[in-house]
Amino acid sequence: MSAGAQTDDRPLVLVADDEPDVLGSIVPFLSRSGFRVISAPDGRLALDEIRRHGPDACVLDVLMPGADGREVLRTLRREQNWVPVLLLTQVGEAVERAMALEEGADDYLNKPFDPHELVARVRAVLRRTRSGGPPLATASVLVSTFGLKVDRVGRRAWLRERELVITPKGFTLLEYLMVHQDELIERSRLLEVLWGFDDAVGTRAVDSRVAELRRVLGEDAAEPRWIATVQGKGYRFIAEVAGADSLDDA
Repeated sequence: MSAGAQTDDRPLVLVADDEPDVLGSIVPFLSRSGFRVISAPDGRLALDEIRRHGPDACVLDVLMPGADGREVLRTLRREQNWVPVLLLTQVGEAVERAMALEEGADDYLNKPFDPHELVARVRAVLRRTRSGGPPLATASVLVSTFGLKVDRVGRRAWLRERELVITPKGFTLLEYLMVHQDELIERSRLLEVLWGFDDAVGTRAVDSRVAELRRVLGEDAAEPRWIATVQGKGYRFIAEVAGADSLDDA
């Protein structure tokens, strides 16, 4: 009985993909990594499985018959189901990725991907969504320490009573770092989030946007309150972040 109880304590992950080879590799890998796994070959069956089993997280392919991953995501959010969702997207579809995040996806991963990266992303979204309050990925407002407040709907930010003047890409960077609070986000990842694969810009562009945010926030890179540099890797948002449904609730 004790072994069965331990198995039941493992997080349950649903994986939906119409490619048998993908399911055939992802499902056993996730199982070996400490998850219970159920699978579905299309979006409609995925919705049935989600409603039946109530998984702790979902991995959904964007391109599926019946209902694609984004349609499944929209349906879940309309039903007030905030299960963490990680979308599998195609390389180069920057617009698709941006829209998916706006519609309530917790994260995305480009195909083809390293299964170890998938496991790391699933664990990360589970950590973020088990902290209580609205999930950061779907919260309309993000609130951090020292009076930092970000209105994701109005695309505005404040530091105490002062409204911040931030470029669109600077705002997107701040939003992404806050949603992924306490995670090491590599420069290559931030480059992909801000510009996509089609734009010929280097990782220095990411550093420039971080420098912009630090100027706006009045932050010292040597003693950061919010954004810490991880030498040779990327950045980490080190302050606490909470989600709110509206500015009045923040």
